[in-house]
Amino acid sequence: MDELKMEKLKIQLQQLHYEAREFVEKIPPMQLYGAIGVVILTVLFFLIVRLFKRRSSNTVVLTGLSGSGKTVLFYQLRDGSSHQGTVTSMEPNEGTFVLHSETTKKGKVKPVHIVDVPGHSRLRPKLDEFLPQAAGIVFVVDAVEFLPNVRAASEYLYDILTKATVVKRKVPLLLLCNKVDKVTAHTKDFIRKLLEKEIDKLRTSRTALSSADISNEYSLGVPGEAFAFHQCLNKISIAETSGSTGDIPQLEQFIRQHVKA
Repeated sequence: MDELKMEKLKIQLQQLHYEAREFVEKIPPMQLYGAIGVVILTVLFFLIVRLFKRRSSNTVVLTGLSGSGKTVLFYQLRDGSSHQGTVTSMEPNEGTFVLHSETTKKGKVKPVHIVDVPGHSRLRPKLDEFLPQAAGIVFVVDAVEFLPNVRAASEYLYDILTKATVVKRKVPLLLLCNKVDKVTAHTKDFIRKLLEKEIDKLRTSRTALSSADISNEYSLGVPGEAFAFHQCLNKISIAETSGSTGDIPQLEQFIRQHVKA
């Protein structure tokens, strides 16, 4: 009985093959080649999309001047602890982990690769190692000691915003005002306005230099207009946080906005 069924199936398949072949032979060659081309392009498109999704980055880079509180924020994200106050790092802190606030969530949560790059001027070239893989950049500013460091912070931020690896890929940047729990902390609006003014001065002075002396790869802003962060090709947002108290929801929100759980 099984052999009879197999024989019938074989005959049906042969008939289908014959009909399909007959149908294809009736199609004009140009239409046939066009249809084959469409199929090939469609397959290639889906393969590229799948490859892109597979390679989507989960890296978020923490950077900023030394003493701004980046390493404390790193520990808060990883452990939910400030590790007993001020921490100064001379080497990048790097780890891939589920955010501490998400450890109690049910179901699978995508780990995040967090890199805390030291803020010392001699160690900043290490930042270039991580920017090509960055899904987002967090530039940390000390909201208490902001005024004495506004020039240095503006220069560092200017250098980041004009890097080809940031501009071409339109890497989003969060300007994170840290230590806002302190009474003497400046507001995020005050910090934003002062940084924009300082970067505008830098833009003018650096544009005046000869092209041989300019180390930056892209110019900022709109010619003839005062610089503002909204003019950047990549999205710049601003938020407040307190690493010492663990008040970091705006930082976590930025991370999850660009590294989907």
